Amino acid sequence: QYKLVSEDLGGDVMIVPVSALKKQNLDKLEETILLLAEMAELKANPKKKASGIVIEAHLSKGRGAIASMIVQSGTLKEGDAVVVGPYAGKVKALFDYHKRPIKEAGPSTPVEILGLAEVPSAGDMFYVVADDKTARDIAQVRQDKIKHEKLSGTARVSLEELYAQIQEGNIKELRVVIKSDVQGSLEAIKEAMSKIPTNEVKLRFMHLGVGDVNTSDVILAMASQAMIIAFNVKIDVKARQELEKNPVDVREYRIIYDAVEDVRKALEGLLAPKLKRHFVGKVEIRNVFKLSKSGIVCGCYVQKGKVRNKAQVELVRNGAVVHTGHVSSLKRFKDDVKEVTENFECGITISGFDQVQVGDIIEVFDIESIARKL
Repeated sequence: QYKLVSEDLGGDVMIVPVSALKKQNLDKLEETILLLAEMAELKANPKKKASGIVIEAHLSKGRGAIASMIVQSGTLKEGDAVVVGPYAGKVKALFDYHKRPIKEAGPSTPVEILGLAEVPSAGDMFYVVADDKTARDIAQVRQDKIKHEKLSGTARVSLEELYAQIQEGNIKELRVVIKSDVQGSLEAIKEAMSKIPTNEVKLRFMHLGVGDVNTSDVILAMASQAMIIAFNVKIDVKARQELEKNPVDVREYRIIYDAVEDVRKALEGLLAPKLKRHFVGKVEIRNVFKLSKSGIVCGCYVQKGKVRNKAQVELVRNGAVVHTGHVSSLKRFKDDVKEVTENFECGITISGFDQVQVGDIIEVFDIESIARKL
């Protein structure tokens, strides 16, 4: 599938069976990696400004945003101004993979840093820049671009208007803002939700972030008619105040499965329901009367089942349906009745249609709306 063929099968992919638990072949794995690096002539300049990639990130109550990164080029030093994705910061402290403080990290070094303004996403690239102001300016431009992309094509409409559009079939999209405690959980939630089969309706991720739900999350959700999923995080004070002014659907979870199932149910709610028709009765028109007040009244005989007032009907003539409507009035002799059953006569007026003929058949039916599943 991925065009990976081992050397044993004639390919160029080296295979090393290892067990960290039993400490088997770890030295062979290291030798193989070094051999491949030498063959590929992998090199990095340790003297340039550092750059690399974020592996994991989370928000610590005591220390703020913490990012685990791999330095791919250059040397990252304490005090460096950095841009990480759409965020800026200054490296306040560096730690190695044993959580020991270090002053700098060269190429290929895994490192954990403190000092970022916000929690970046796994896969974000980081770059060291000249100074703090340059970092903030670059980050602001990136944030503005992301905000514009998120809000493009959205409009502020009331919840009533949104519901009406969903009912009319104009909107078949569920928008979500997801906030999580750590980047790993965020990726797991996104991946699980992305696997929900959605052929007719779409799931759109408006924003994915680590940390408590804040004011900007609420404003974004309100502007884009999105729901907020908060996984193992809180809603900060200012966000709660914003929610009082602009109600947004915020769901809090501790288990990923519960969040995914709720989103699945929400998507199913956007699916057009399946309509199932149920037979109620068959009525034959035997006479047609023209009354000044009631208009055209059909003298009928219920052949099968029953007929109810306000029931949905089809008028069938020579096997073809000539009108679909409902019973506007139902009488037994001169009295209005709710229902007439099999083998009884009745008087029926059909809404919006007066071209009835003797011998026409009125088929009475119910429509059941069945919620569809993904």
